Amino acid sequence: MMQNQKINRTFALSLCAAIGLAVAPSPASAGGIRAGTLIENTATATYDDGGATRTISSNTVTVRVDELLDVTVASLDPGAQPAAPGTQVRSVEITYQGNGPEAFTLNAKPEVSGNTFDTQIEGLAVDSNGNGVYDPGVDALLPSPETTPVLAPDESITVFVIANVPDDVTDQQESSVELAATAVTGSGAPGTLFAGQGEGGGDAVTGATTASARALGSLVSRVTSLELVKSVSLLDPFGGESAVPGPVATFTLVANVTGSGSLDDVFVTDAIPEGTTYRADSLTLDASPLTDAIGDDAGEASNTAGISVDLSELDAGTIHTITFDVIID
Repeated sequence: MMQNQKINRTFALSLCAAIGLAVAPSPASAGGIRAGTLIENTATATYDDGGATRTISSNTVTVRVDELLDVTVASLDPGAQPAAPGTQVRSVEITYQGNGPEAFTLNAKPEVSGNTFDTQIEGLAVDSNGNGVYDPGVDALLPSPETTPVLAPDESITVFVIANVPDDVTDQQESSVELAATAVTGSGAPGTLFAGQGEGGGDAVTGATTASARALGSLVSRVTSLELVKSVSLLDPFGGESAVPGPVATFTLVANVTGSGSLDDVFVTDAIPEGTTYRADSLTLDASPLTDAIGDDAGEASNTAGISVDLSELDAGTIHTITFDVIID
């Protein structure tokens, strides 16, 4: 009886010490141990049999790690970005949080509830050189169906959404574009199983994100317009406003910038009307005189070349007034 108790105690202690996991080396990831890894479990027991120590092994149990499918999508643009008509680029980061290689199909949706205008999607491109800037000709547009390269666990990539803002958009209108990324293997409620479709022939299982995620990138239109209004006033030799030969005609040009942005390199020109002669040194900008000579200031004028005034950069809400005189021949 005592001998049996000793054997049993020795067996129990040896069993607890000997059970362990044999796992092939694999880097850790957000999704845990690498998909396809084989986890092997073998127990051993030692006991004293009439003075001889004996060791036995259990059968080996092998578990193949399934592939977890999880992904996040996040806009890299802070808030609504100002946009003028034409091509605009939004940046989105896709992060694979699974534990095995996976690619993702991409879908850009420009019609989003709450939009006051919709863009047109020109294409999607992956940031191939990792500089965070869309480089046409370098970051090639993805062919349809747009799909990312195969991503490793924890890998992030930047995807550019190239959209076109229509010409008829008005100032301060807003538009969002949704970009969705869905695992090529499949998506579904957390725990959805895709038998045999994981790495190494194991299963693939959707995680908390359902293997599909989306993010919004927002635009707010910044439309800036320039209005140029011209008027004329006459002063004849008799103190009246008759357009007889000899009176002075003063032309007034009012440049008015509207909207919410700015305009660059604004340059106003006007020809001297046929049948009139430019009155020297009559050019003004905002009531301040400008010289007729080239390069002295923002203006220049002559009877043959007409007048020109360089207003440079103008912000919305800016108004400038230009005047010059001619004499009716």
